[in-house]
Amino acid sequence: MVVDRKTQIVEAAEKSFSMFGYKATTMDQIAKLANVGKGTIYTFFKNKEELLRFIMTNLIKEMKVAAEETFDAKLSFHENVHRAIYKMLEYRLQHKLAIKLFEEEKFGTPEVVDALKEFENAIVGFIRKILEEAIAKGHIVNCDTKITAFIIVKIYVALIFEWEKNNPSLTKEELANLLDLYIFKGLS
Repeated sequence: MVVDRKTQIVEAAEKSFSMFGYKATTMDQIAKLANVGKGTIYTFFKNKEELLRFIMTNLIKEMKVAAEETFDAKLSFHENVHRAIYKMLEYRLQHKLAIKLFEEEKFGTPEVVDALKEFENAIVGFIRKILEEAIAKGHIVNCDTKITAFIIVKIYVALIFEWEKNNPSLTKEELANLLDLYIFKGLS
């Protein structure tokens, strides 16, 4: 049986980052979890930061695939955007590493802040692409797609994370209605 050392290392790093956080994880811990020598890690990754970037890049790819799978040609532009954003944010919440990184972001760890910024940029970029396609098809008015995508994501994040700190959770339908009220009616 061929052992893929790089996969072992990545899985061990993801597990360690999820359990202890990025800052508290050491290369020694990763090596021990991966059952490899510490030097083996350095044959694949220059440092812990590069390892985190590699993991985040893969998570972003997985998240985009999950969001793309929600699209249904029979549904309206608005419904598809709602489904895609909700799926991406839901994915982010369900993934243990993402949850741990969001907790750690509060401490301002630069690598974590950068990783989460990349995560958000991926979501915004994905929504921007959807907006550009909708403009080309005449489904919405021409707009600055980068700003609009950013606003859509921020409204969604605020309604899911910030609102729920002191209020009951909103249903998918309530989120869709609010997004329709605050964003889509202005784009139509």
